[in-house]
Amino acid sequence: MGLCGCAFVAGCGGKADKPIVVAPPAPEAVAVPTPAPAPPLSVKSAGMDWHRVATDRDRERLRTWRDAWMAALAKVRAAGLDADLAAQGALFEPDRALSNPAPPPGRYRCRVFKLGANGTATRDFTAYPPYECRINDEGEVSSLYKTGGSQRPVGLLFPENSGRVVFLGTMMFGDETKPMDYGRDDGRDMAGYIERVGDKRWRLVLPWPKFESIVDVIELVPTP
Repeated sequence: MGLCGCAFVAGCGGKADKPIVVAPPAPEAVAVPTPAPAPPLSVKSAGMDWHRVATDRDRERLRTWRDAWMAALAKVRAAGLDADLAAQGALFEPDRALSNPAPPPGRYRCRVFKLGANGTATRDFTAYPPYECRINDEGEVSSLYKTGGSQRPVGLLFPENSGRVVFLGTMMFGDETKPMDYGRDDGRDMAGYIERVGDKRWRLVLPWPKFESIVDVIELVPTP
């Protein structure tokens, strides 16, 4: 015990030593939240009516959402991947659309699923690791954006009916700090529906995306 005692007192026999001064622990680094990108300007100017700004191509994609679902699911099942669909429960049920479809503002765990290969370099079912995304209150509408990564969707959520919300937005790449205006680049434009599929569980369905798949489904689950 003698050695232990010497560690906590000023002297330990012989001449008195100077008191030991213990420096306080360094403060923990505080994570700086990623600033929210401004929504695509041409979309925000629409107010609550998404029909005023949606491109012809996106209108067609939204009109034919069921065709996209059916084609994508047929390819997944033809590839023998039914178990991957079943593992996610209601997430891949095309007609699943519960009331109160608008997800509230806050942080979400988002996860992308690509269904139905569109090209030879992709699989018919691909699930990506989850990432953080956020929904902010923008007044009449809400915004949805991914907080990090090299590809970051950003857009607005417009009320549609009692079962779904319309998403219109664009894709940001690399170190870009401002999204391109919606409608300027067909390759970046994004359009889809948000639906509530369970208790505190939503999905963003993007029919006929530009690359890789027939349908992209993004699961949204609130995080603390």
